[in-house]
Amino acid sequence: MKKIICLLAGMIFPLFVNAQDNRYPEYTKEIFNVCASIFTLGLVMIFILAIMKRTMDHKLKDKILEKGVPDEIVSSVLKTNPKEDRNLNIKWFAILMGLGTGLAIINYTLPIGIHSLAIMAFSIAASFLGYFFFLKQSEK
Repeated sequence: MKKIICLLAGMIFPLFVNAQDNRYPEYTKEIFNVCASIFTLGLVMIFILAIMKRTMDHKLKDKILEKGVPDEIVSSVLKTNPKEDRNLNIKWFAILMGLGTGLAIINYTLPIGIHSLAIMAFSIAASFLGYFFFLKQSEK
C-alpha cells in the first residue's frame, strides 16, 4: 500500500510543482519587446546627443581660436563643471530605478494597455523629481 501511495504521489507531484510562469506567455514577449525597444531607442538618442555636443564644442573651440579671444574669456567659456560629472551617476541611477519600478508595476497590473504608458510616465517623472530634490539638497 505504501508503494502505491508513493508511486501515485511521485506521478502527481510534478503536476503541482511548476517553476515556469505560463499564465501570460504572450505578454512576456510583448513586455520584452517593449523594454528592448525603449532601451535601444534610448541608447541611440544618447549617442546622437553626445556626437552633437562634441561637434558643437569643437566648432566653438575653432571659432574662439580664429577670433583670437583673450585668455580670460576662453577659460570662462571652456571650463567644465566637475559637479555635473559627479552627479551623472546619480542621474542615471534615478532614471533606471524609475524605469525598473515602472516595469515592475506594469508586470503586476497586466494586461498591457494605455494604463501601462501612464504608469511608465509617472514612474520616470517621479525618478526625475527625486533627482531634482537630490540636486537641490546637495547644493545646500
